[in-house]
Amino acid sequence: MGEVEPGFIQDPEHRPKLHTLQAEKIPVIDLSPITNHAVSDPSSIEGLVKEIGSACKEWGFFQVINHGVPITLRQNIEKGSRMFFGQTLEEKRKIRRDENSPMGYYDTEHTKNVRDWKEVFDFLAKDPTLLPLTTQEHDHRLTQWINTSPPYPPHFR
Repeated sequence: MGEVEPGFIQDPEHRPKLHTLQAEKIPVIDLSPITNHAVSDPSSIEGLVKEIGSACKEWGFFQVINHGVPITLRQNIEKGSRMFFGQTLEEKRKIRRDENSPMGYYDTEHTKNVRDWKEVFDFLAKDPTLLPLTTQEHDHRLTQWINTSPPYPPHFR
């Protein structure tokens, strides 16, 4: 593998303490209460918000079903992502995010003053999906999204 750049090495006190954890079931969140527009039962949305909150608090992640995203769109996103991240560093950095543009390519994120072993492309969607932040805040946006897209690969647009 070769030498590891010192910027990637975590101080020993910040390294994970390895142990085995047996997971029972990853939470599965059914989004049909918000994707099925014919049904608008406030109690089902309230239950969904609580379910997502609990999964985030207890697990930190969850699987989503009945989200309404067509498989062809998901396949195109994966294909475009592989093509984009397969480019040279020089090409990816042509659309690098900076202090003026928070969207785009980034590969120098840090956690606890150590460089993360990842690269990202932050983007926003044209048409946002509105989700309540809490059961009391049904009309607030979770995030405001806009469209940012690189010229290549075309699947990424």
